[in-house]
Amino acid sequence: MRVDIVTKEYPPEIYGGAGVHVTELVKALRAAIEVQVRAFGGPRDEEDTANYGVPAELAAANGAIQTLGTDLAIVSDVAGADVVHSHTWYANFAGHLSSLLHGIPHVITAHSLEPLRPWKAEQLGGGYAVSSYIEKTAYEGAAAIVAVSNGMRDDILRSYPALDPAKVRVIYNGIDTQAWHPVQDDALLAEMGIDPTRPSVVFVGRITRQKGLPYLLRAAERLPEDVQLVLCAGAPDTPQILAEVEDLVKGLQATREGVVWIDRLLPRHELCAILTAATTFVCPSVYEPLGIVNLEAMACGAAVVGTGTGGIPEVVVDGETGRIVPIDQMQDGTGTPIDPERFVADLAAVLTEVVSDPERAAAYGEAGRRRASEEFSWQRIAEQTEALYAEVAAPGR
Repeated sequence: MRVDIVTKEYPPEIYGGAGVHVTELVKALRAAIEVQVRAFGGPRDEEDTANYGVPAELAAANGAIQTLGTDLAIVSDVAGADVVHSHTWYANFAGHLSSLLHGIPHVITAHSLEPLRPWKAEQLGGGYAVSSYIEKTAYEGAAAIVAVSNGMRDDILRSYPALDPAKVRVIYNGIDTQAWHPVQDDALLAEMGIDPTRPSVVFVGRITRQKGLPYLLRAAERLPEDVQLVLCAGAPDTPQILAEVEDLVKGLQATREGVVWIDRLLPRHELCAILTAATTFVCPSVYEPLGIVNLEAMACGAAVVGTGTGGIPEVVVDGETGRIVPIDQMQDGTGTPIDPERFVADLAAVLTEVVSDPERAAAYGEAGRRRASEEFSWQRIAEQTEALYAEVAAPGR
């Protein structure tokens, strides 16, 4: 069997969880089947991996139109595959057209949903209407859709009610616990301005509305004075949200010590060291299909405090590997807390509870690493994905 995987993100061009997912899934699948990767961006030197840039004629076009141009360049090359598997709306158009042109099944992995990210209109303008149209069309034409959590499956069926529920399958994201593991490096932490002797709350993520960083920054005002806040945050979606975060960080730094903001992409060793030293990792997202970053933190032995939304409660076991912060959300697609002040207060209270009890936090971290190792291996996920390929490619399916 040959499977062509279409993705915007692939090494070395990775900036989010979808790219991590594709990278690890391809690695695990290639141990069993032929996989051709068709990735957006610059040249790659990896065998069975092709790259596709934006057509020169579209250099000045809206970003969504540039994406469609790249997709069109991919379609002909998928000829000969048994299955085409696309990741994120950026690649869905190529997968959908390849399925129609070559008569092969299209599998989609849903890492996020356009109807649940209306703030993307700030970034894409009218391109958001285009991306929404592409996603809906591709989902409704797909042979199967992989949801990375049960919460994500519910979101898919709610967003696209015309779908046959039997086509939407849950296969979790995974984690390589050999690559992500505890790293003790106090000298490195000191170079980055982190005091390993003080309790710390660590955030890792892009600066987007869905990640909930402004809520965390407001909650941090209420943390005990000795607690450090370490923000590994960059790649802002818009100048507006970057400005909001900058103002909140400056306000915190004016009133308390130990607010460290690292806005560069960190090598894995450095990130592992930061996560290992964390008293707790925090995921304040208002929208999170699963959250690979939570698995990364757990693999490094960090307790995790996460919002009770999306797939987070399927990864973080409340009272065992960390804590879940309750949230009541608007049903308008934004995920905005109905009572933002209450959410901020609850987040601050749970974080204070965990950082104030380092022994319990350490126990959460130990349990989290065990859970990541036992329940979220990439080999297990690849086996489930390969079985789905065989199912949709079977004659008379």
